[in-house]
Amino acid sequence: MITQMQNDILDTAQAMAQSRGFNGFSFRDLAAAVGIKPASIHYYFPTKGELGAALASRYTGRLVEILGDPSDGRLDALMARYIAVFRATLQDDGRMCLCGLMAAELDALPEAMQTEVARFVEANVSWVAAVLRAGTGLADGVEVRARARAIFAALEGAMLVARGSRDVAAFDAMVEVFTASGLIPNAKRVSEGQF
Repeated sequence: MITQMQNDILDTAQAMAQSRGFNGFSFRDLAAAVGIKPASIHYYFPTKGELGAALASRYTGRLVEILGDPSDGRLDALMARYIAVFRATLQDDGRMCLCGLMAAELDALPEAMQTEVARFVEANVSWVAAVLRAGTGLADGVEVRARARAIFAALEGAMLVARGSRDVAAFDAMVEVFTASGLIPNAKRVSEGQF
């Protein structure tokens, strides 16, 4: 069971990581922002790697909870929900996806964090692939997973470009292009047999 103080530490660390990158803050910075001594951070999270692994794990768990069952809904509604998760993160003070940022720093992260980042990527790809299978009737296979990976990568990239230009509307415009090009399926295309 996570304590309120652990939750406060994780919330603050997540905000710092999403705006500065995981390696852009220290336990001293984190302690000052939370209003406790650095030793107290070490009490709950002995190393920064353990803090990062806990952050990534919690972030993945929240994503899975928000997305829900990939077979529970229409393809267009499920894809809209998926896109909305990315957009909401970007719109919230111009933040980036936590695990996307961690992936950019992967070689500088401890092994436990690398494992959690890989779990986040797999959770995204598996969920989108399941949505595609359920919504299109395609059998599971390399093509479906490759398409799911491409959709995930496109949305992560759209976040990066939109943040770089400080323009959430840029994200929306890219999503429209992804949909118009057929990368992100919509109900009309699927019903016409265009996937």
